[in-house]
Amino acid sequence: MENKLEKKYGLMTAISMVVGVVIGSGVFFKAEVVLSRTGGNMPLGILAWLIVGGIMVACSYVFAKMATHYDVKNGLVDFAENTLGKRYAYNLVWFTTVIYIPSLCAVLAWVSARYTCSLLGWDIVGGSCMTITLFYLCAMYAMNALSPKLAGKFQVTTTVIKMIPLVLMAVVGTVYGVMNGTLVELFQESAPAMGVSEALMSAVVSVAFAFDGWILATTINAELKDSKKNLPIALIAGALVVIATYVLYYIGINGAVSVDVLLTAGENAVRIAFTRLFGTAAGTLVFVIVIISCLGTLNGLMLACCRGFYSLASRNEGPLPKMFKQVDPYTNMPTNSAIAGLFLSGFWLLYFYGANLSTGWFGNFCFDNSEMSIVAIYAMYIPMFIKFMVNAKGYNLFDRVITPIAAVCGCVLMVYAAYAGYGGSVFVHFFIVFAVIMAFGNIFYKSK
Repeated sequence: MENKLEKKYGLMTAISMVVGVVIGSGVFFKAEVVLSRTGGNMPLGILAWLIVGGIMVACSYVFAKMATHYDVKNGLVDFAENTLGKRYAYNLVWFTTVIYIPSLCAVLAWVSARYTCSLLGWDIVGGSCMTITLFYLCAMYAMNALSPKLAGKFQVTTTVIKMIPLVLMAVVGTVYGVMNGTLVELFQESAPAMGVSEALMSAVVSVAFAFDGWILATTINAELKDSKKNLPIALIAGALVVIATYVLYYIGINGAVSVDVLLTAGENAVRIAFTRLFGTAAGTLVFVIVIISCLGTLNGLMLACCRGFYSLASRNEGPLPKMFKQVDPYTNMPTNSAIAGLFLSGFWLLYFYGANLSTGWFGNFCFDNSEMSIVAIYAMYIPMFIKFMVNAKGYNLFDRVITPIAAVCGCVLMVYAAYAGYGGSVFVHFFIVFAVIMAFGNIFYKSK
């Protein structure tokens, strides 16, 4: 008798997964990048956060409506199949399983290790950093593969922990910045020299990474209690929490330290900011919490990564479906699928190191696989939203037309902003890699 995944997660775990996957390393190291790209213009920086946040809300709302409209058991794959058919669903899940999710896992493991090395005073690009990266990757895999309930509790716990420094900085940093006049000056800054539109698009590209990952919460739909009710609530509530947190944190940290410090301190900027507000001990403690925050994000990504091949195999698709749809009777986890997810994460970590942290092992095919994957996933949402508008008869004008159009426009803007930021050459070489991997995946597609 085939084992089935149990309904083991509640609404708080789902919301925590949305918030926990999105809020991680991005909010801590993108603040100074946004400030740099907007030329120190605070309103323009806030607008960049709000634009990408708005895209997230629009897409979340449409997917939430899809979740109530269709029979959704395995998240994104069901959305794609119900809107555009089995082949599109297969290709979308193959992409997320083989490229998108493991790429994000690899980069988040490296970012977590990078902050750890910074805390310990070690080299952030040497062998010690890569060793810690592999340890974090394997540790998160082990927790998700061997004890999924513990992984769910860890997700809730790390989400709560990571909100502590964010809320503190949002409140205390803002008050401090108003009292010393820093925020007043930043809000009065003139437009950047490169032009408002160019600076805004550049900032949007940077912010996109910080907001990514929310869709992965749909992967636990089959294990979510009362999923038809709880999944839409989790997506919308999680999106709104993330936007408010990001904007308030961005204002607070700019009030705590000067623009020059944010632009030159790198990964230590967060520690400097909290040290200035709360003292040396608190600054160090918060830096530890930042590492925990990154690990919480990695845990949420690994939770989804472990289920990638299972999502394909549950439909008898992909390579070796009989093997990958097996669920361990003791852990209630698709163990073979989890092992494959770990292997792919390791592969993309090796690529990320060679393409971005080394001298460029792959020539013209060197790109940030995590950021380009984010661009690709937004592009793949577009036909789904359009088809939903055609299919969703009986919905009011706002649900069927306005929000899907807003989501489509947001996705198009995301792709354009990335193109403007990276250039055509990067797009072409990423597309070649994308096409080869997708063509290989279609060998395993079954039309019946």
